[in-house]
Amino acid sequence: MERQRINVLSDKLLEYQSLVLRKYFNITFIQSIMQEIFKLLIGVAFLILAFPIGDILARKTKEELKEGKRWFKIIVYASLFGGIAGMLIRDDVLMFSFFFMALVTSRSLRKA
Repeated sequence: MERQRINVLSDKLLEYQSLVLRKYFNITFIQSIMQEIFKLLIGVAFLILAFPIGDILARKTKEELKEGKRWFKIIVYASLFGGIAGMLIRDDVLMFSFFFMALVTSRSLRKA
C-alpha cells in the first residue's frame, strides 16, 4: 500500500515537473522570437536610413564620386558579397552593416 502511494506521488511530481518545464521553455521560445523580430526591425530601420545618407553624401562629395567611380562600384560589389556572406552565416550585424554600406554607396553613385 505504501509503495503504491509513493508511485502515485512520484507520478504526480513528474507530471508537475514536465508541466513547469513546458511552460518555461514555451515562454523562453516566445521571448527569443520577439528578440529576433526586434533585431530585424532595428536593422531594417538602419537600412532605410541609408537612402537619405547616400543622398547627402552624393551632394557633398560630387568631385570624389566623379574621380573614383570605379572604386565606389568595387565597394558596392564587395559590400553586397559581404552582406550575402553575413546572411549565410546568420550574423545579423555583419549582414546589415554590409548592406548599409552597399545602399549608401550605390545611392550616392546614382545621384552623382
